[in-house]
Amino acid sequence: MPLTPSPSTGLIPALPAEDAAPSNPQRGSWRMRLAGPFTDPVLRILSAYALVSTLGRGVFFTLTVLYFTLIVGLSTAEVAIVLTVASAVGVLTGLLGGQLADRISSRRLLFAIVVLEGVALIAYAQATSFGLVLLIACIVTGADRAANSTRAAIIARAFTGGARVDARAILRTITNVGIALGSALASVPLLIGTGDAFRLAIVLAGTATLASTLVVWRLPRRVNAPARATTRTGPSPAPGGRPPFRNPRYLALTALSGLFGIQFGLAEIGLPLWVVNFTEAPTVMVSVLLIVNTTLVIAFQIPLSRGTHDVRRAGNAVGLAGLLMLVACLAYAGSGAVPVVAAVALLVVAMLLHTFAEVLSSAGTWGLSFELAEPDRAGAYQGVFSMGFSLGAMVAPLVITATVLTHGPVGWALLAALFAGSAAGIMVIARRDTDTMAPDLSASLKKT
Repeated sequence: MPLTPSPSTGLIPALPAEDAAPSNPQRGSWRMRLAGPFTDPVLRILSAYALVSTLGRGVFFTLTVLYFTLIVGLSTAEVAIVLTVASAVGVLTGLLGGQLADRISSRRLLFAIVVLEGVALIAYAQATSFGLVLLIACIVTGADRAANSTRAAIIARAFTGGARVDARAILRTITNVGIALGSALASVPLLIGTGDAFRLAIVLAGTATLASTLVVWRLPRRVNAPARATTRTGPSPAPGGRPPFRNPRYLALTALSGLFGIQFGLAEIGLPLWVVNFTEAPTVMVSVLLIVNTTLVIAFQIPLSRGTHDVRRAGNAVGLAGLLMLVACLAYAGSGAVPVVAAVALLVVAMLLHTFAEVLSSAGTWGLSFELAEPDRAGAYQGVFSMGFSLGAMVAPLVITATVLTHGPVGWALLAALFAGSAAGIMVIARRDTDTMAPDLSASLKKT
């Protein structure tokens, strides 16, 4: 009997199905169902890496701006420059990380990148000037973006079909858990309030990042790009398939996904400023809304990601996300023109819609980024896709400021149109792909 890929991992099992122990999913305990995906060593290792590293990142992200301003002594303008320049560097390194993942060992590449990121995080504790903070921030952000695209290339090669999106969903859930725990730990130095407390927390954050490399090194060699044949007359040839920058459909998907990704900046930057400056809602609602967002992402990212390896279904998921974001923006806008109780209610409703849009759009774009890529150039394609999100993150503060924070309800309407339009464009790309695949499938069936 031929071997078939495992439905949980997308990989070939070690034994034929008839030799495996019989199982009945209806009789399995919830612990068995929960542990099922982690039977694959790659996902197990990446999950451990994500949890440990994001604990450190959660601590650092919570303290970053306050450390720069209160401890190092940077001005608000200098902090803005640091974050913008570092984001720009991250755009390039995300692309570079994907390209390198197709040419050298992805396992060793990820290990080296994470070591660099951890050392740079620890170096923040010794930063005393704008120039030094800027340099370290570029290294940290650049390493983080390169690690993301390298990890995506590893997932693209280690799994197949729906297991790829499932892996991304599981890792994103673990990332949210790790960042939430790290943010809670960051409350300790915030309560103490001294420079030494901040520096110690940053050193511990960097140490956690370095500790995650202990599991990264255990990744199997099968996550590396396939070895390319070498010749006596020249270097080994480039990977097969069309390069991503010669694939207009994939570039359009990347650009539109980056535009929709501005919704992450909306939650992190625009919403807190909107609540504090433009609504009657209490300031504590900022924390409440972010807790709602994190909790729902943890609860729903995995179940709502299932099946989005199907191109049409992935496109429909993004289309629904665009509709949800449109309504969410209108609810956000309405919260600025009503009394406190109504404002709180509208903000909660808007965040619920916003969060489900975030979950669905992430699942849909992940599926499309994998399925529309050339398999032999997984790293290059994931690097380009990562670059799109990095560009979206870089322009998000400018877009949000130019719309919501400047023009109020009119700005919210413009932002709603941006989200709905980009989601509709992604849905069109997905449907055109399935429409072109159908004739090709019919022709191949006739030949057989």
